[in-house]
Amino acid sequence: MKQNNYQGAMQHPIGSGFNARSTTNDVIKDIDLTGKIAIVTGGNTGIGLETTRTLASAGATVIVPARDIDKARKNLQGIANVEIAAMDLMQPASINAFADSFLSSKRPLHLLINNAGIMWVPLRRDERGIESQLATNYLAPVQLTAKLWPALEKAKSARVVNVSSHGHQFAPFDFDDPNFLHRDYETLLGYGQSKTAVNLFSMELDNRSHSSNIRVYAVHPGSIGGTELGREASLELFQKMGFVDSEGNMLPEVAASLKTVPQGAATTVWCATSPLLNNIGGVYCEDADIAELATETSSTGGVKPYSVDKNNAKKLWALTEEMMGLTFEP
Repeated sequence: MKQNNYQGAMQHPIGSGFNARSTTNDVIKDIDLTGKIAIVTGGNTGIGLETTRTLASAGATVIVPARDIDKARKNLQGIANVEIAAMDLMQPASINAFADSFLSSKRPLHLLINNAGIMWVPLRRDERGIESQLATNYLAPVQLTAKLWPALEKAKSARVVNVSSHGHQFAPFDFDDPNFLHRDYETLLGYGQSKTAVNLFSMELDNRSHSSNIRVYAVHPGSIGGTELGREASLELFQKMGFVDSEGNMLPEVAASLKTVPQGAATTVWCATSPLLNNIGGVYCEDADIAELATETSSTGGVKPYSVDKNNAKKLWALTEEMMGLTFEP
């Protein structure tokens, strides 16, 4: 009988043999992806670039949709088995165009890695009036996944990996005012609810998609140095969070806690490829294993109960279809 992860029922480490210091090279060892096709959003920078490199090195053909094609070509130069295509996650029409182009190729899709995201941004809205972090981090992956569903089904056995964050602990999803129309905007609350939404969607989609043999995962990469995620953050914000001193220098204890990019991408690659997960899905993972369910008072690690709540997941699914004007029936 099929299991689901409602209320975090499956949030227990399974002894993967990996940990917070494991790298992409560790988790991809002995994995052969020859003949597999993957799409990695944000696959030309940071942990997305490392994910692309690792999957391609194992034999997969990796399609990287990018807003800046020239930048993507430069960053991906020298990596075999990579294709680059245009897509802007803040433009729903661009997402549809990319997906339609891929579907027209008639190829199956074995791995969809929804990696791209934004953080620490000022209040912006897309053309629909949706707050930018909610649009980019959550609604865009939902739209792309829904559009590419026929290709995922064609693969006969596929995985969807949605990059979430420990930052989901910043905020539950605000069903009353998700777009900050009636409350003051705080960038970390926007980020937190977008990642909570990713977790709820991943759990619910996995529960709805078993008949298609498609498994879905949410991933916390860890705190990582050397990415572009904080490019719009102010010095004051980093100081407020206790990351840097009064002169903008990163505190030694913070620097020591950061993962490298290969360590940060390891959990994504593990979820995409590990045979240990063949019969498990809908879970939130960190440090290349399934995470524990966090307590209400825990400040580090694990997934918050509101982020794996059955009622929240079903309510969000209905609201998402309403916000996007589409019906997604896996």
